[in-house]
Amino acid sequence: MAGVAIATPLWTLIAPVLALAMGLAGEFAWHGDVPPVLLIAAIPVLFAAVFATVHHAETIAHRIGQPFGSIILALAVTIIEVSLIVSVLLASPGGESAVARDTVFAAIMIVLNGIVGLSLLVGGLRHHRQNFQPASAGAALGVLGTLAVLCLVLPNYTVAVPGPVYSPVQLTFVATVSLMLYGIFLYVQLARHSDDFLDVPLHGDIPAADAQVVGSAAMRAACLALPVALLGVVLLAETLATAVERGIAQAGLPEALVGIAIALVVLMPEGIAALRAARANRLQTSLNLALGSALASLCLTIPTVAIVSLALGQKLVLGLDAELTVLLVLTLFMSSITLATGRTTVLQGGVHLVIFAAFLILAAEP
Repeated sequence: MAGVAIATPLWTLIAPVLALAMGLAGEFAWHGDVPPVLLIAAIPVLFAAVFATVHHAETIAHRIGQPFGSIILALAVTIIEVSLIVSVLLASPGGESAVARDTVFAAIMIVLNGIVGLSLLVGGLRHHRQNFQPASAGAALGVLGTLAVLCLVLPNYTVAVPGPVYSPVQLTFVATVSLMLYGIFLYVQLARHSDDFLDVPLHGDIPAADAQVVGSAAMRAACLALPVALLGVVLLAETLATAVERGIAQAGLPEALVGIAIALVVLMPEGIAALRAARANRLQTSLNLALGSALASLCLTIPTVAIVSLALGQKLVLGLDAELTVLLVLTLFMSSITLATGRTTVLQGGVHLVIFAAFLILAAEP
């Protein structure tokens, strides 16, 4: 008996095309100075394109299986993030820029405290206790913690260049080891120890005959629509980011909110997919999605913006302020406790959401 085929809703094909058209219009017709009415209309289109990105990425993930599916979605959202950060860097050459630091740090806090915390809370409320493989979470957290300290904390204590920045040699080293560690992690996840990243078998799993399957037509549609959706989200979010950046500056709010806004947009597909997996009692998949996105954000964004900043002769501010460093250390410490046992409840979710709330408060009121 065949499984239930996954359909391709028409709106998931229309939304990416509409987002791409509006993004191109914003870039080339209005040159970033989009009329307010069109900006308001662009917001729902952006969200629809993001949800379409989730649908197409999940369709591909269903077809190729885990953990490859998680990697595709993580890389997809990282492309969006890197594009937005680079566009901000190119728009303001010279001087110093902290947008990469703010965005990467916001991504780490959103993932480890917001997405993971909400996933554990939702999953715990629905299933009481949830299981996952701690070896996989430990591997991801080890790489993430090491690179987070190297990229966001250590620059505050180097003396080669004044300020919380790296010298060109130091920045090149950090960018190189970020790529190397991410490559090793992918090798472990996809080849050497891929079994550690698979969901723990559960009693009452859906039989194969009733499971969802992806037909050839749906797979072709997803493969064609996903790049269009990503490009549409990048261009449209870039147009909106300019307006958001201008509004934050006019309101006298901290510039770090620009990075948070970028991170929230690009992590939305990952967060939605992770929450769905946790609600379906697939916590391992949820963690693969969340931690994979944080790793991709850190390991791919820093090398890319390092190359751009060195080419522009721009100082790349990476070191966090003291209060944010405390939050980062607290987040890594609590994440290591949460992910060490292989079992979670609503309590761990609540703790991480409290840390996330503290992050939002300090971002708005340093």
